[in-house]
Amino acid sequence: MASKHLLQGLIKWTAREPWRDRFEQILEDHLQPTCDETGLEADDIVATVGEDLFISSAWACAFEDFLTREFDDGSNAIDDYLKRRGWKETASVRTYMAALRDSTMSLYEVSDIVRDTSFRARDLIRGGEPVLVSERSATRALKPWDRIAARVVQVGSRTQIGGGVLPFEHRTAEALIEALREFETLGDEKKQKLAEAIGRDFDDAVDLSPTEMLRALAPVFTTFWLTDLINRIEAPETPDLHNAEGDELVLCEVRYPLAADTTIDDIQTILGARPEFRPATTMSWNWVRLEKPVAASSDAREKSRESLTFETWHEDGALVLGHVELDDRSLVLAVNSRQRADTGRALLSKILGRRAGQPSVTTETIEQAVASRGAAMPQQLDIPEEERRAIIHDHMDRHYHDVLDQPVPMLGDQSPRAAVRTANGRIKVADWLKMLENRTAKSADADSAMANYKFDWLWTELGISELRR
Repeated sequence: MASKHLLQGLIKWTAREPWRDRFEQILEDHLQPTCDETGLEADDIVATVGEDLFISSAWACAFEDFLTREFDDGSNAIDDYLKRRGWKETASVRTYMAALRDSTMSLYEVSDIVRDTSFRARDLIRGGEPVLVSERSATRALKPWDRIAARVVQVGSRTQIGGGVLPFEHRTAEALIEALREFETLGDEKKQKLAEAIGRDFDDAVDLSPTEMLRALAPVFTTFWLTDLINRIEAPETPDLHNAEGDELVLCEVRYPLAADTTIDDIQTILGARPEFRPATTMSWNWVRLEKPVAASSDAREKSRESLTFETWHEDGALVLGHVELDDRSLVLAVNSRQRADTGRALLSKILGRRAGQPSVTTETIEQAVASRGAAMPQQLDIPEEERRAIIHDHMDRHYHDVLDQPVPMLGDQSPRAAVRTANGRIKVADWLKMLENRTAKSADADSAMANYKFDWLWTELGISELRR
């Protein structure tokens, strides 16, 4: 990413008239919609976001937009600077400025990241093949399938990105793409205003190319990114953890004291007669759901897209609702939600009858579990790093192998294997896999086992490797 110091001379030059007032107007174009949306003044936005982040993102994007503009008198800031002060700059800086002058902001999907070297960027607005971007600093923060708004410029034989880069959340990126598509259906009057922003005549307004449309709509990128960032700062979201039914994830234990005359054989006979209890060992059973899952409502599907689902599936494809185990003189049911605890307690109380007493119920939230067990984890997992990583990767392999045959809300409750049978389904599965990989990479430390997990085999297994780009 081109460092700000490359443009220091140009920045100082544009601090004089007439450029100063012209830039202030462009900066207002980038900030005013966010002010209107959030109710904040410009100074409040800077305070909320932080001055450093504001300057390196929103301000930088507005400045680069300003550098591409031709004003009513046909002048351009870069043209003027190179003409009057270009002799002070090196040839490489002059070449970069000239490329930036004709650049266009767009939304890109990141892949094939090589730390300190390069990444590939696929234009999500205009399409085309991904381009190889020579980059150093940004590769240290980017994750596979991140979405960024940036200006990709050709500087000699190298493809680079400008200094103004906006990292987009997946949901916000989708909203931006939809909004940009709506601009294509604007009437002539609104198209004329866009045309005027880039110095085009009215007669040409209806014929704006996708690139010209993006140049005119550069402030929209800042608006979407800045508004989303402020909303997340003022109302931070906590991960929504739930099970397949959409219940909040809570670890629950239902413990039944066995009657004095109840034997192990009695329990084995009782549970063995029930098809919903599948033997795991001689002393434990998996409680599974026999009926097929009910199609999720639209609200539940939307909720699932923005949350994390944790489940276990039996080898025959049945959803495991809980685990039952004989522990000394007790029968213990372990489940992952209060609702399942209530259902399981009612079922076991009915079939055990007098052979067990009144159960006790204990619950533990995920936060409590992490707090109570976190300190003990290093001692419990005193194994070599490579072995620990292999164990985690093996678990993830088995988990995702099962998921390929399970309904996924993002795929319209189809399994990935079923969805890839159609052309549209293949695209949806590719988007789902990218989101899966991106979220996994973002949720873990850079050197952790999860962050280094390879998802390539899932694409191969589903026969859509050609879409992984």
